[in-house]
Amino acid sequence: MQNKIATITAAGLATAVLYSTAALAGFNAIATADLNIRTGPGPQYEVIGAIANSDTATVNGCIEGRKWCQVSYNGTTGWAYSEYLSGDFTGKPAVISMAPQTAQIPVLENDQASTNATVGLAGGAIAGALIGGPIGAAVGGVIGATAGLAASPPATVKTYVMQNRIEPVYLEGEVVIGAGVPDTVELYAVPDYEYQYVYINGQPVLVDAGTRQIVHVYR
Repeated sequence: MQNKIATITAAGLATAVLYSTAALAGFNAIATADLNIRTGPGPQYEVIGAIANSDTATVNGCIEGRKWCQVSYNGTTGWAYSEYLSGDFTGKPAVISMAPQTAQIPVLENDQASTNATVGLAGGAIAGALIGGPIGAAVGGVIGATAGLAASPPATVKTYVMQNRIEPVYLEGEVVIGAGVPDTVELYAVPDYEYQYVYINGQPVLVDAGTRQIVHVYR
């Protein structure tokens, strides 16, 4: 016997998520960075919320491969990238994607699970992958270890970035502080400011051109 949970696609339509009654119980996980909640299991889906760095969310289950998990946080249910979610599976914290195969993580099936699907209204396909940011932070028991990388840009920078929009690039992974942007992605200068910007996975981000690391995400 199977139960159904409704989730939302990028087009705003309900999609059936199926899982067995044997795996109904969720578990708690801590975000190792400010982490987007999206309407589907992939970077091309709309952002509908975010889990604050070091906050706890309920994980209802993950799609096969455990890269994307359905989460509930502060009344919002959607999908989050599992490499920035830490759970306690063997008596010590580990990110979900690195959890032991024996871990009892519910497996969800979703007909929108392919992250190589056409990208919403923008069109196009996923063109690469972000380089992992604070993936290993939870393994060492340090949540939010890359917080020191965050920039605090002035309002004038946000105004410039929003008024000078560029075509977004879609990359596997999630836009978080500390994630690396591949050399193949072009960065754009902000006048009289030390960091450059680009739109990744539908969101404007500031990037340190020297290290190629994301230092700020506009939500």
